Amino acid sequence: MSGRALAGLLGRVLAAALVVTTMAPAALAQRGRGAGPGPQAAQSPQASAPIDLTGYWVSIVNEDWRWRMVTPLTGDTASVPLNAEGLKVAKSWDPARDGSCLAYGAAALLRMPTRLHITWENENTLRIDTDAGTQTRRLVFNTPASPPVTKSLQGLSRAEWERTAIRGAARGAPPAGGSLKVVTVGLSGGWLRRNGVPYSDQAMMTEYFDRFAAPGNTEWLVVTTAVTDPKYLTQEFVTSTHFRREPDGSKWDPTACRP
Repeated sequence: MSGRALAGLLGRVLAAALVVTTMAPAALAQRGRGAGPGPQAAQSPQASAPIDLTGYWVSIVNEDWRWRMVTPLTGDTASVPLNAEGLKVAKSWDPARDGSCLAYGAAALLRMPTRLHITWENENTLRIDTDAGTQTRRLVFNTPASPPVTKSLQGLSRAEWERTAIRGAARGAPPAGGSLKVVTVGLSGGWLRRNGVPYSDQAMMTEYFDRFAAPGNTEWLVVTTAVTDPKYLTQEFVTSTHFRREPDGSKWDPTACRP
């Protein structure tokens, strides 16, 4: 396992561990997949959500500061597993293109120093708006598995809840916790970093969204992301990105990217 993959895994383990510590000892959980038996299975994704991801969140840049807070120099691709073709593309980047919307595609959007506003657009769709780049992602439940015909910067994101099964819980009881898994296809390609480190229109992205409480009455969102790309990457590019919940949208400041 690469160092980057290990870092992502550790991020998810930390999030899961902190969730467990907030539960009573008798409710120690193991993660499961799929809705439980009984009436709960018939509820909409919104009504049956095991965790609440809605609200305003601000990114806390506690890793990769030099690549996320400032635009790296041309050819600075450290820690990204690019193949020879990917390196060639990255080294040809023109700094005059800094600020392009290609840096705000789904595969890199949440790595930006940004705020998120997460809402339910409807009972089957979670909507994520960002102030950095003024982008919108839609995480759609119960969507067909086939990729979209027309590719786009944000692609098609298929969402599903991964639920925590509580030992001793009554059949049909509401889920006590879990995480959100999102698989995104149909990407038109873009940059993994603002200095033109590329991903192609063959890329696919898998994400896990975990929410947990921390000391000081703070709530945290951890998004673990794995990008695969047979055209430019030699292996998965895994990151773990952290956000802290804000009480309201008073600091919301949308700034558009450059077409």
